[in-house]
Amino acid sequence: MASTPRYVRNAALPTILPKYPGNKMIGRQYCNGEELYEPDFGTVIKWQLSKNPQKEEKKADTWAPAVVDCSAFLAGAEEGLVWLGHASFLLRVAGRTLLFDPVLFSSFGLRRRHPLPCPPEALTGIDYLLLSHGHRDHLDEQSVKLVARRNPQLLALGPLSLGGLLQGMAPTLRVQEAGWWQQFDLGPEASFELFYLPASHWHRRGLTDMNHVLWGSFLLRRPDGRTFYFAGDTALGGHFEQIEKHFGPLDVVLMPIGAYKPAYMMQLSHVNPHEAAKAANILRAGHVVPMHYGTFDLSDEPASEPLRELEMVAHGGMLRGELHAPAVGEVLPWQDWE
Repeated sequence: MASTPRYVRNAALPTILPKYPGNKMIGRQYCNGEELYEPDFGTVIKWQLSKNPQKEEKKADTWAPAVVDCSAFLAGAEEGLVWLGHASFLLRVAGRTLLFDPVLFSSFGLRRRHPLPCPPEALTGIDYLLLSHGHRDHLDEQSVKLVARRNPQLLALGPLSLGGLLQGMAPTLRVQEAGWWQQFDLGPEASFELFYLPASHWHRRGLTDMNHVLWGSFLLRRPDGRTFYFAGDTALGGHFEQIEKHFGPLDVVLMPIGAYKPAYMMQLSHVNPHEAAKAANILRAGHVVPMHYGTFDLSDEPASEPLRELEMVAHGGMLRGELHAPAVGEVLPWQDWE
């Protein structure tokens, strides 16, 4: 007998979308909106047995993003954003430091194509660890353990059911979970608001935990109304219109652009560069920072293709906002976006 659907949220946190019932679950699985989405294992087999039409082009493409040292930023108090590679970012804003989806080391199946712009041990003074979802290229156990050890004051913020996963990695780590359209509790002295918002994706780390942890995106809003949005991992979906309706136009948007080929396997998990531009335009983004490319080999497209495609879109006048594609470790000062 099929499980009866139910809707869940963190009852201790406010839900900001009127009449939103919470995240739908069927059994132990979170739904992707209203639908239960499970990637087809047969599609993975098809991918493994099929020839990549860009195989030779990909092999010859040795591009990797430039890397600059960010030690001075880490040691200072300057506000700004630093890309650490893939979907890992360091953001300092309003006197607080936030670390997004840190994957600081190579691991089985995830070999970094470029170095980190700082020693991992230098990531100290972090107030908030933001984890969009549980996939291993966004939530790395070794990285979580190191960051938790080096930052005992840290508060981890992420989706429903993440706590159990994190407690197995770092038992003393404080964790606050949120469902979609919920606002995190950062305390009475908080210098900004932080919200957990939808994404079109899924979860799996092992053989028996399909969709047992929610996935999503983050939006930070300063007291003056300026916004900063981290899209997480996502396919193109109606959630972008919903987010724009509630928060738009957005000031700064971090948008994934890589791991989109072959489309028959990736299109329900990731946006391609043209879809990323469309999503940013829907959000009415003033500034767009691409991510989720250049660091790990996850799919069939050549390494340099995602950024080249997005730059072509921008140069053709089809990207509403200003494109910023920093080197790894380069500081993007917040005041440049005012």
